[in-house]
Amino acid sequence: SPAHCSFQALEREVHAAFGRGEPDEILSSAFKLKVTREDIGTLREHRWLNDEVINFYMRLIAERNKKEGFAAVHAFSTFFYPKLISGGYTAVRRWTRGVDLFQQDLIFVPIHLRVHWALVVIDVRRKTIKYYDSMGQKGDRICQTLFQYLREESHEKRNLELASAEWTLRSMESHEIPQQSNGSDCGVFMCKYAEYISRDRATTFTQKHMPYFRKRMVWEIIHQQLL
Repeated sequence: SPAHCSFQALEREVHAAFGRGEPDEILSSAFKLKVTREDIGTLREHRWLNDEVINFYMRLIAERNKKEGFAAVHAFSTFFYPKLISGGYTAVRRWTRGVDLFQQDLIFVPIHLRVHWALVVIDVRRKTIKYYDSMGQKGDRICQTLFQYLREESHEKRNLELASAEWTLRSMESHEIPQQSNGSDCGVFMCKYAEYISRDRATTFTQKHMPYFRKRMVWEIIHQQLL
């Protein structure tokens, strides 16, 4: 069980996952998603995380949060935002079949900016849309795009108009959230922002936690549960 996962055991499993083997060998499969040995390899230090690892981890957060006492979370795929900006609302209208976004507490939207990952957190309870970027970049336009999406979703699915005046949209300042000091850990920062926020915890981690977080994410993906 997670409580009894010693650091030595975790290290052994991570070493095995990073070890020799076929790149397309499936090391974890759930949520209609598969993570291969090659995908897991992106969790090695100084590597950029890929879509498969991020999408699987986001689903682990949403799954864990179905337990009592946690905020209800919906996590969009990394492919959602590119689809929205290329095709508008009609291109993603069906992405929420069977999901009422307005019954969620938190909605996570991973954002891929060519060579950088960032996160948008829509807090339905507090009516806020916040952009989290581990390199301190601004994402005000991204927040606006997602608010427009929410307005269309509300109109389409509930026949209700969202009042702009009731919502707060902003980019988190670099002094407010943990920042990376290298060029490769943005994906891990993004995943950990989501994980901490999903527990309503302050994001108190730093760059020095990244090597451990990477190993821990390997274990969590293979075992399909968060520590």
